[in-house]
Amino acid sequence: MAEKSSEKSPIVVYGAITANFIIAVSKFVAAVFTGSSAMLSEGIHSAADTGNQCLILLGLNRSKKPADEQHPFGHGQELYFWSLIVAIVLFGLGGGLSIYEGIVHIQHPGTLESPIWNYVVLGIAFVSEGTTWLLALREMLHQKKPDESFWQTLHRSKDPSIYTVLGEDTAALLGILVAFLGVFLGSRLQMPVLDGVASLIVGIILVIIAAFLAYESKGLIVGESTDMDVVKQVRQIAQSDPAVDEVNGILTMHFGPNDVLLNMDIGFRSNLPAAEVATAVDRLESNIREEAPLIKRIFIEAEALKQKSRKSAQDGSST
Repeated sequence: MAEKSSEKSPIVVYGAITANFIIAVSKFVAAVFTGSSAMLSEGIHSAADTGNQCLILLGLNRSKKPADEQHPFGHGQELYFWSLIVAIVLFGLGGGLSIYEGIVHIQHPGTLESPIWNYVVLGIAFVSEGTTWLLALREMLHQKKPDESFWQTLHRSKDPSIYTVLGEDTAALLGILVAFLGVFLGSRLQMPVLDGVASLIVGIILVIIAAFLAYESKGLIVGESTDMDVVKQVRQIAQSDPAVDEVNGILTMHFGPNDVLLNMDIGFRSNLPAAEVATAVDRLESNIREEAPLIKRIFIEAEALKQKSRKSAQDGSST
């Protein structure tokens, strides 16, 4: 399921880039003709989103580079790095400039001209952003387990190309609604200061979403374990093997959405010859890769062999 999601995620990103670019141009044009601060903030937001999706696409492409001597585990974590940059850009460029523009417009409110331009552009933007939001939401729901909430699924997701688009588009839809209210109320009540207030609120929404994306990216960069259900599945596979006496420890870490490192400390039956232990290790690796395809690298420490080598060393030193 996760691999299917990862294969589709570039489609979500391409759709977001196309929609955000067209919307950004439309919002800037509307801002020029109407003098709306909220519309200018929305234009800045959409321009930042366009650049952010390009960064995510860059991360997706660079994360597929093969492993080399300096990066023996590959470049999968590049995607997590660029998702963190996206959060920083959204916080500074999108949220910061929108808040600044809102404060300036509150202090020096101007007049709103031809608000119909804003309504048309915001309507088109809402449909476009809503379409990409639905695409990202569908991919996220593909990862949802029956016994967990949507927020648990969102936090558990290891694919920034999906949850970043979903977060940005959520901010975009909320921003469009706020901008519409700011323009509508400012024009209807002859209070252009409300347009500035809307711009300020849009900026705050962007800052909140950016903080969430930064938090999720930080966890992945420092090294998160894979889903606990996968860990339980691996433990069951190991414990069901006739050569295994006990599973002493399981460590996992994500190097990418579909690239997990597994380190296992296994106690094999003490009477097993070394050749049978080696066969059991190969069998375990094969079964784990078949049942948990996300796991790409497996390191198994054979406890029985380690104990035997220690005993031999002690016997040799005593003689």
